[in-house]
Amino acid sequence: MKVVDTKEYVSTLRELVREGQEVSMQIAGSSMSPFLVHQRDSICFRAPTQPLRRGDMVFYQRTNGQFVMHRICRVRPEGYYIVGDAQTEMEGPIARTQIFAVVTRVYRKGTWIDATDFWWKFFAGPWLWIVPFRHKLIRLYHLLGFHRNK
Repeated sequence: MKVVDTKEYVSTLRELVREGQEVSMQIAGSSMSPFLVHQRDSICFRAPTQPLRRGDMVFYQRTNGQFVMHRICRVRPEGYYIVGDAQTEMEGPIARTQIFAVVTRVYRKGTWIDATDFWWKFFAGPWLWIVPFRHKLIRLYHLLGFHRNK
C-alpha cells in the first residue's frame, strides 16, 4: 500500500471537482462520527450547483491550508458556521470561497445512501439542534456499541 500526503491527495481531488467531476474518498478522522466512521465509510462529492444550506456536508479549506469535510449548521450574511457531527463547537464564519464541494452520497456501513435516507436526514436536521448536548449522546452511542461494524 502506498502512503499519500492527504493535502496533496485532496488538492488533486479538488482540481477534479473544479473540472466538473464527482469524486470519492474514504473518510479519515472521527469528527463526523457517528454518521461517518474513520476508514469504514466513504463519501462522493462535487462542486455545489445550488445555494448551500443548513445540513449540507461540505468540503472546505481552512485558512491554514487544511482540508475539512463538515456539516453546515448556520448560514449567515458573514459566512457559514460549520460543525462536525461529533463536535460541540462550531467553526466560522467560513467564506463561500473556501467551500469547494458538497457531499452528494456516502458509503455507510456497506451501503450507498443519499439525502433521502433516514440517518442522513437525522444528522442534517435534529442532530444540528442539539450541538451543545452531543457529547453525552455520543458517549451513550459508544457505550451501547452501535459504532461497531457488524
